[in-house]
Formats: sequence, C-alpha cells, structure tokens
Amino acid sequence: MSPLDHKSKPRGGADDLPPEIDLEDEAIEEIVEPVGPDVAFTAIDWTPHAGDAEGMVGAEVIQTLVKRLPNAPGVYRMMNAAGDVLYVGKARSLKKRVTNYAQGRFHTNRIGRMVRETSTMEFVVTRTEIEALLLEANLIKRLRPRFNVLMRDDKSFPYILLTGDHVSPGIYKHRGARSRKGDYFGPFASAGAVGRTINSLQRAFLLRSCTNSFYENRTRPCLLYQIKRCAGPCTGEISHEGYAELVDEAKDFLSGRSQKVKTEISAAMQQASQDLDFERAAIYRDRLAALSHVQSHQGINPATVDEADVFAIHQEGGQVCIQVFFFRTGQNWGNRAYFPKADPALEGSEVLGSFLAQFYDDKPTPRAILLSQTVEDQELLAEALSTRAGRKVTISVPQRGEKKDLTENALQNAREALGRRLAETSTQARLLAGFAETFGLSKPPVRIEIYDNSHIMGTNAVGAMVVAGPEGFVKNQYRKFNIRSTEITPGDDFGMMREVMERRFSRLLKEHGDVVLADDAAGGEAAAVEAGDDIEDDISGSFPAWPDVILIDGGQGQMTAVRKILSDLGIEDRVVAIGIAKGQDRDAGRERFFVKGRDSFSLPVRDPVLYFVQRLRDEVHRFAIGSHRARRKKEMVKSPLDEIVGIGPGRKRALLLHFGTAKAVSRAAVEDLRKVDGISEQVAKLVYNHFHES
Repeated sequence: MSPLDHKSKPRGGADDLPPEIDLEDEAIEEIVEPVGPDVAFTAIDWTPHAGDAEGMVGAEVIQTLVKRLPNAPGVYRMMNAAGDVLYVGKARSLKKRVTNYAQGRFHTNRIGRMVRETSTMEFVVTRTEIEALLLEANLIKRLRPRFNVLMRDDKSFPYILLTGDHVSPGIYKHRGARSRKGDYFGPFASAGAVGRTINSLQRAFLLRSCTNSFYENRTRPCLLYQIKRCAGPCTGEISHEGYAELVDEAKDFLSGRSQKVKTEISAAMQQASQDLDFERAAIYRDRLAALSHVQSHQGINPATVDEADVFAIHQEGGQVCIQVFFFRTGQNWGNRAYFPKADPALEGSEVLGSFLAQFYDDKPTPRAILLSQTVEDQELLAEALSTRAGRKVTISVPQRGEKKDLTENALQNAREALGRRLAETSTQARLLAGFAETFGLSKPPVRIEIYDNSHIMGTNAVGAMVVAGPEGFVKNQYRKFNIRSTEITPGDDFGMMREVMERRFSRLLKEHGDVVLADDAAGGEAAAVEAGDDIEDDISGSFPAWPDVILIDGGQGQMTAVRKILSDLGIEDRVVAIGIAKGQDRDAGRERFFVKGRDSFSLPVRDPVLYFVQRLRDEVHRFAIGSHRARRKKEMVKSPLDEIVGIGPGRKRALLLHFGTAKAVSRAAVEDLRKVDGISEQVAKLVYNHFHES
C-alpha cells in the first residue's frame, strides 16, 4: 500500500468484506482514516493480484483487474509504469465505475490519455460513499495526481486569537493547530486583513499584543501604552477587573454583538461628558471611531447571513477562477481568489465540486455554504462535511434575496480576477516569446532559473536561485545555498558560483537525471501523443524540474566558470546559459549579455525584453540579499556555547543564568561549572575542554 501512509494492521476476519473479495487470493489491509476531530472510519486497502496483467497497459490491464472488483463503495488510484499516481477517484460501486474505463470508449481526450498511461490500479473499499468522498479528497491533496483538479494554494487561513492562559489575555494573529488555550475568531482571507483588524481592535479595546515574557519583565508602560494602543495591565495602569471588561467587549464584538458594544461605549462617553471628564470621553470617542473603521473596511456586511462561505466559479480562456468570501458573525472577513489546475474540458460543476472537497479537507466548515451553481454530488458533499464537522452543514445555490446578491458579487469578483490573470498571462507569454527570439532559443522557455551571490567581504556568503515561468515567479521553487567550501578565497565570486552550480546540477542529475536521458533518447523532442491529446503539463499540475535557461548575474568570467561546471557534468548542451553584466557606470539599461556562440551585445533601452530581464535580475538580488542578511543576523546572535556538542537549550540557559555571559563560562574552572544545576562532572569537563584545548 505504498501510496497510502496510513497506520495499518492485518485484518482479523472476512465478516465485513464484500462477498466478491476472497482473502486467500487478494492482498488486504485494514486502515483507519481520520475524517474529523472526533470521527474516523475503517476501510480496506485492497489490491487484486494481477499476474495475468503483467506487461499490459491501458484498457487491457483495467479489464484484467475489473473482474474481481466488488460492488462496494471505495476509492481507486490509477498509476503509470513508474509508480506515479495519475488519478484518484471515488465510486459508489467500484466495479461499475472501473468497468467504464475498461470499455475503451472515452468522452474526453483527458480520460483517454489517462487510461492509456495506466499500468496498474489500487483500491480502497469503504463502508459508505461518504467515507469514499472524504478519503478521495485527502488522497488528492496528498498525492497531487496529474489528471485531478488540484488546488494551487493550500495555505492555512489566519485567525485572531484571544488567549485564555494568562491573567491578562493578549490578542494575536494565529495560523496552524489550535493548541493554545483561548478564543479563535476567523478565518480571515489574508494575514494583511488580520493585521489591520488587530491594529484597529487595539485602538478600540486597548488589548496587549506583547509576549508573556515581555509582559512579566516590564517595570514601566511601553510605547503602545503611550500611543493609546494598550491599557497597560503589565504595570498596573488598569486593574485586572477593568482589563477583563475590555477583553469581554472585544469577544462580544468579534462574536457579532458589535451593536451592543458600540451602544455601551457610546453611553459611557455620554456619561463622561456629563461628568465633565472630557479626557475620558475622548478615549471613548477614539474607541468608537476605531470600531467604525473596522466595520467600514469589511465591505458587505449582510443582515441575514451570520456564518457562511460563498463560492463562485468562472471559466474563460482555458483557465478557472474560484472566488471565496468568508462571513462570520454577520461580518465580511475578506475574500480570496483561487486558480485550480483543471482540464479545460471539465464542466464548472465538476471543478467546483472537487475543489470544495479538497478545500475543507483540513479546514473548519461553516454552517452554510453558498454556491454560484450546483455541483456534482451536492447532497453527498453536504452530508460528508456534516459528518466531518459533527453538526449540520448546508450547501445551497441561492435563487433570490440577499444570499443571491452575495453569490452574484462573488461571481463578479471571480470574473474580474480571472480577467486580470489572463491579461498577465498573455503579457508573460509575449515576453517569453520575445525572450526566445532575442536569445535565439528554439521555443519560449518554460522554466528560467536566475542565480546571484551575496556576501560582505566574503563573510556569510549565500548563493540564491529564483525561478520564473509562464505564470511569473514560482516562489515555491526558490532555493538558497550557504557557501560551505573552505577552499574559496573570501570574496571570490567565481568560486562561489562554481559551488552553487555544482551543487544545484549534481543534485538535479541525481533526482531527475531520467528526464535528460528520456529527452536525449527521443532526439530532444517530447514523446509523441495521439492527435487530440492536447493536455498541457502545466494544466496537469507538473512544473519541469530542469531549466530551459539559466541567467547568471555576471560577465565573461562568471560564464566561464558556469560553462565549465555544466561541461564537466555533461549537460552543457541541455541548458542555455546567459550572462548579464552590468553596463557602463553600472547603469540599468546598459547591460551586456553573454551567450555561447555570439559576441556580447546590448538591447535597446526601451526593449520590453530588457525590462523583463531586469525584473528577473532584481528579484534574484532581493532574494540573495535577504538570505544573506538573515544568515548574518543569525551569526551575530550566535553563542560559543552553540558549538559544544551535548549542550542543549536547557543547559545553555542554566550556564548563562549562572555566569551571566558566554565569556565568563569560557573562563570558569571545572569545579565552578559543576555548581550549575543540571551540569554533571562529565558535562563540566566537556565545556571546559571546549574552551581549553591544551
């Protein structure tokens, strides 16, 4: 059961198996798959013996496997000869669904190509179709099969956390597991939305945002108290009871009782004004203004929708945009646009349905989900999400009223977001075509890698690689290289670039060398596909590991070092290397380009390709300098105690608390070191010997 990483155990009996499965002839394991905080289901990971199917591919191998399939719900995985999962699907009846593939009659080119590449299949039998749907979504996100609809962006959403583990609760931005005690409010569409909201809530409720250690060590109020962003509970500027009232007001506001909070603050302002306490009245006035600022930046705040997520899908130009709006406690907490990878031939209902199942695989589900159009298996999906959440979840397509307006607004945002993306993609395609023409490439590059080094007099040297493609910068492909060689003279840029190139392409050959061999065997051309098989690799979810072009920030000397490394590795003809040298007086627009087989040349000052290359170079500059600064900062705060093997954070803390500084530790005798709590005689000798080699 290699594609599944579930905890498994041998099955004890055959009582729960479908009658079509014979324990003596099949490979069966029982797996327990969690589908929610308190919900789990038991399924059977089952692979029929396919000795008769060895050497077969496509419909033939499926016909062999389908003979022993049960009429039971489950999940199937289609895999190619290399063991890569091509597609994950669910079925109410595995036998009936897989039989459709075995017949060899396909509605789309996508399914035809998928079946032709299939060399084996694996199956998981579940008790219900709901369990099959939940497991399918989990496997798609984990395995990312080429022919499934795939989410591009799967980052967790940020929340606002009001802590409950301190006498003076703080307000923080939170991502990830909710392991800390407190109240969580969200999700918000972006970290920026959370930051702006917390900033306004600090002005409205004067809640602290400092760490507990900072709080405990204050002897006088910090700057936030001075600028009226905190009530100052750390130094007793406000009593614990008074601060607790502010926390309760913040909870009420974030829970949707904003009008109640505003009414109470307004009444307090009026009372202070009547008492001629104008300074206190001004504080209440500023708090009211801050609350109004929060609500004014939340856009649409519906009166009839308390808790819901709104989804709208728009398809155009072979691409898809799904816009999501989040409404909690009657407030709009932002929206986000997704661009899932999907075959253009798929209907919007199929794309949106698959997207929803993956979207809520690891996220909390609201009580209501509003859609711009009906999706496949809508009732089944609602039942599955209800099972996961432990409460009723409704999925509907509003036909009238305020809910209809919300879906229409989301659909309009989806249209506009996709329009902007198509415009950007079109511009990027023209730039890549111009880039290919300028530098004599046979076709526009799909993957461009740009390299640069950053250091100060050779110290904390870092090499950086950024990646660009048809959709712009691909930030999850960025890499940094801490220069390790001790043989490189400090400040030797040529030596640094040699190390970066050698490490990068040696690893690439080790992990993806088969790509080079396959291309060479085919004469440099991609394997032919049958007419009509026009599915692009980009749509199917893959991004090439090998670059078409590498850009080096440097002149002829840098290029000589780079080409020697590529030649030594035997890939000089595989990758086009281009050098970018700074022009006269290092002015932008006067760059010289170095390409093998051509004299160095410059581009016209207003050439779009020149602007494009400058943008690539500026991005690698930014990334290299940022990586260097991070490393330099880490080195600046590094302690000599970090270098002692066997001295962890606890012992390091104990030594520093006892002696004050690392320098004092280095001067201490063994007897003095033994007096520290947690330091044995053996450890004391270890520390002493580290600083006294003689």
